[in-house]
Amino acid sequence: VVLIMGVAGSGKTTVGRALAQALGWSFRDADEFHPPANVAKMSAGRPLDDADRAPWLVAIRTHIDETLARDENAVVTCSALKASYRNLLVSDPTQVRLVHLTGDPALLAARLAGRRDHFMGPAMLASQLAVLQLPRDALVVDVAQPPAVLVGQIRRALHL
Repeated sequence: VVLIMGVAGSGKTTVGRALAQALGWSFRDADEFHPPANVAKMSAGRPLDDADRAPWLVAIRTHIDETLARDENAVVTCSALKASYRNLLVSDPTQVRLVHLTGDPALLAARLAGRRDHFMGPAMLASQLAVLQLPRDALVVDVAQPPAVLVGQIRRALHL
């Protein structure tokens, strides 16, 4: 399983979907796992707290574990901003590889400003950047490049 992480606007969905397609693997976006109360809270411009995130993270971890138990490959996205979240999500670092999409905050803000019909607005970026604990064990990829270039970088670095 390749777990694509990063703040809002980093391209998790775009890059994750493209990577999964290139590999012929399944793809799941973290947004699919949010309970309706979380979506409503974020839509109102209020950041989630750890209590809000707990069932969401457990649902993603369950999906990862079930994928591994079936001996299948997948690409999954999740902001995974804190080390404690990543510790929950990555049960086995030899089977779950972490890719951190990062970029200039101005680029990320511009991407968010261009989104339509998404619950995560540009105002939420500052809170995500403030909470982000940089991972020590992830492949770090700068998102200034086009998605196809990023997919190539990830594939080469992870030998996929």
